[in-house]
Amino acid sequence: MSGIRTNAAAVMLGVSPNTLRSWERRYGFPRPGRSAGGHRQYSLNEIASLRATLAETHNVSSAIALARQRGEGPSSGSLLAAAFASFDEDKASWLLEESLALRSVERTVDEVLLDAVAAHAVSTPEYEFAWRHATGWLWAVRRLAPPAARTAGVLVLDNSLPLELDALYVQALEVMLRRAGVRTLSLSTRITPARLARALPALNPTAVVLAGRGISLDDLGRLVYALRAVARDAVIYDYRGAVPDTGASTVRRLGSTPLAAREVLLARLAPPRSPSSVITAIRRPNPAF
Repeated sequence: MSGIRTNAAAVMLGVSPNTLRSWERRYGFPRPGRSAGGHRQYSLNEIASLRATLAETHNVSSAIALARQRGEGPSSGSLLAAAFASFDEDKASWLLEESLALRSVERTVDEVLLDAVAAHAVSTPEYEFAWRHATGWLWAVRRLAPPAARTAGVLVLDNSLPLELDALYVQALEVMLRRAGVRTLSLSTRITPARLARALPALNPTAVVLAGRGISLDDLGRLVYALRAVARDAVIYDYRGAVPDTGASTVRRLGSTPLAAREVLLARLAPPRSPSSVITAIRRPNPAF
């Protein structure tokens, strides 16, 4: 049987080998096999699942019951979080690929990837490893997005910082919009309003998404004024609490997840051009000739 020894399993769980053996006697889980020499060998997947459920429940009996219920199962946020916790890049990539066999890209991001990163405390090596792995994976997915099929665009003004969870949510939203054929441009809120205005005519945004927390109301007001001067009909949305809710704001609220936010934005945008209309436009003769 392939597995890991008692000491290694105990280190992964943050307990002593005696504690791990006591769990085996009391709960019958995790249940090790035996090597040819009679040594305990635990399933790495069982230990990883138990580590994740312990972090979720902070109670041994509840964690063991939940880990038993899940088993290895399909890829989940908890299994991916465990791979991130052990800095196992190959395992993390494999779990994401496995998820794509069961879920869409959008659901994999929404239900697996973001939850796995958020399971780790910010400013820890595990979190940074998870954040960087997720960013690389999202970038690869973005490169495979189809060409834009909608005339309207979405401008995302992002105030988040690298390694912030909100920054990952912004990347996820942009990937989902691009996969839906939406022309999308993400810019930093640190761009001056005058320079921001230069970029707007090229996109002609129907919707503007404000993301990332911490921007001052004064800076926000200047950005909104610059937006209104060029894209007067654009609807401004808040994503995940970027704009303080004062009760008087006219900024509309998106859902807190990228998938929910995308659905709101797609309902606002014009439908994509059909292939037949594109072909007709190409074949139509130019009256100038």
